[in-house]
Amino acid sequence: MQTVGTFWALVPSLLTIAIALISKNVNLSLIIGILTGVLLFCGFDPLPSLTTLVEVIQTNVTANFGNLLFAVLLGMFIWLITHSGASEQYGRWAQRRIKTRRAAQFSTFFFGILIFVDDYFNCLSVGTVMRPLTDRMKISREKLAYIIDTTAAPVCILAPVSSWAAGVTSSLPKDVRIDGFQLFLKTIFTNYYAVFSLIMVFMLILLNLDFGKMRRYEAEAMAAPPRQEASETAPAGDAPRGKAKVIDLILPIVFLIVTTVFFMAYTGGITKGVGLIDAFANCDAITACCIGTFLSDLLLLVLYVPRKIFSFKQYMEALVEGFRYMAPAMLLLSLAWTIGGICGGDYLNAGAYIAGVVDRFNVPLMMMPVLFFVASVLLSFATGTSWGTFMILIPMEIAVFSGIESGLLVLTTAAVLGGSVCGDHLSPISDTTILSSTGAGCEHIRHVNSQLPYGITAAALALGAYVLAGLTGSSWLGLAVGAGALIGLLIVLKLISSRRAASALRQAG
Repeated sequence: MQTVGTFWALVPSLLTIAIALISKNVNLSLIIGILTGVLLFCGFDPLPSLTTLVEVIQTNVTANFGNLLFAVLLGMFIWLITHSGASEQYGRWAQRRIKTRRAAQFSTFFFGILIFVDDYFNCLSVGTVMRPLTDRMKISREKLAYIIDTTAAPVCILAPVSSWAAGVTSSLPKDVRIDGFQLFLKTIFTNYYAVFSLIMVFMLILLNLDFGKMRRYEAEAMAAPPRQEASETAPAGDAPRGKAKVIDLILPIVFLIVTTVFFMAYTGGITKGVGLIDAFANCDAITACCIGTFLSDLLLLVLYVPRKIFSFKQYMEALVEGFRYMAPAMLLLSLAWTIGGICGGDYLNAGAYIAGVVDRFNVPLMMMPVLFFVASVLLSFATGTSWGTFMILIPMEIAVFSGIESGLLVLTTAAVLGGSVCGDHLSPISDTTILSSTGAGCEHIRHVNSQLPYGITAAALALGAYVLAGLTGSSWLGLAVGAGALIGLLIVLKLISSRRAASALRQAG
């Protein structure tokens, strides 16, 4: 049975997703998907399958070692800040100023947009800072995870100064005469899915609207007593309480952002005469994140230990606890990278199958944005990787346009990027989905289920916008009509929800 580059290459990912949604056990579903993948690749011969399994794990975990190191260092940073009492102090400070659930959600939304440097950094840091406040305001962890997830990858894919911009720039074929960074800049306002996702979360907060499973989770959170953060009831060791201040939270986070941005520019060669834009376009984002987080951990040592917020022993113990805190997320990430590896180009090659499907359709150029949007959504959803998806599809769509830049090529590139983020956003095996759950302290599968209707709505409207933009040749028309349709739809849903609520009150009375 031929499995490489055929529909069978998608089976491990599709099986994983199906089992995860049914069983609610993501680790088990990933393990079953990985084993299915290696068995398919090796023709169900058990001994070669075992050796292939070890090879895939070694290759993909090693390739992502920088991400694991960043997760560990950031876990230490999060644990120290949380258990210093600084998050609790910030929660009290914010509670005196933020009086409503809507204001708490908007604060989370805008804070997520400010953390645009890297999606991993965004998912974990926003959750750490905002969770005490949202818990007090009885905002569900599922809603917090949705806001975090929607202000992670969708924001990073729109931000010129981010690890994602560097990834997109590096995905262009070396032999084309297109400036990758300039192409990325042109896609910002035609990346309909990312733009619509941000509009959607803003409008949901503004209208106080929820639908699907999110409505039930929000109702449960409102009916339950306010959660108490672990840091409020069990500080690390016998660390003194009350000595950490709000500045002990804000200063380290600002330092982390500034140092990370600086080292992004540094690794891109800014000290060697490279221009600022080119430096960010060619930076080593994960190295910058690791250095910035490591220095921030050292800053916490200088900031906390002399003031006896932690003793030196407690500081060292907190580093170990921070590692343990990230262990579940690291396991999920390692499994997700492994299944992505077995479905990748070196093994089952799911990308080749998707590429073949794209090539077989004799589609007019004006429909290329739609075709590539759908292909990137499916590939990213099945593999759980947006970067892997646009690195496969961007060279293909550039080849379709013979490497000549045009408005339609920009629109198609934006469709690939938006579709990649969309599939990543909705997939239960995506790393950002996993980390959003971790950052929010939310059960992973509940986050996936509650976010799915929102993501599908934004994706459907983005698809319609690409159809309109491709047919009319006006990307701005697609943006305006799509955004208008989204806002109108949410207002209609709010009116229907309000009428149902009023009818229920009349019947109850």
